[in-house]
Amino acid sequence: MAGDDLGSLLGSLLGGGSQGGGSGNAGNILGTLLGALGGSASAGGGANALEGLIGMLAKSGLLDQAQSWVGTGENKPVSGAQIAQALPDETLQKVAQDAGVSTEQAADDIARSLPEAVDKLTPAGEVPKGGSLEDLIRAQAL
Repeated sequence: MAGDDLGSLLGSLLGGGSQGGGSGNAGNILGTLLGALGGSASAGGGANALEGLIGMLAKSGLLDQAQSWVGTGENKPVSGAQIAQALPDETLQKVAQDAGVSTEQAADDIARSLPEAVDKLTPAGEVPKGGSLEDLIRAQAL
């Protein structure tokens, strides 16, 4: 259920509904992803799923891309294949299953929407420390 709530919040952050529902689906996929990572990627006191995800991407060779999304400049693109390599297999499979798409489609959807979502969640050019991801999204969506 938390993934659905998170997905709705991310969908609204990404302008859900304004593009025929495409952003809403992207929000749901990202919500499932960040919900799944909430317990595993952020295994540090006070960390949130966004911090964990950025750390995971950095360790997977996507530091430049992740930093560009957090920073205030242009967002560098990332491919679905790069996302698939960076995420744990079981996480990507869960996201795909929950979205009713293949793992390849889920990775492509994440690659397409993640840069914008991270960019909007980090308007000051840095990843907010601690706090719930839902609170971060609500603060940015207002």
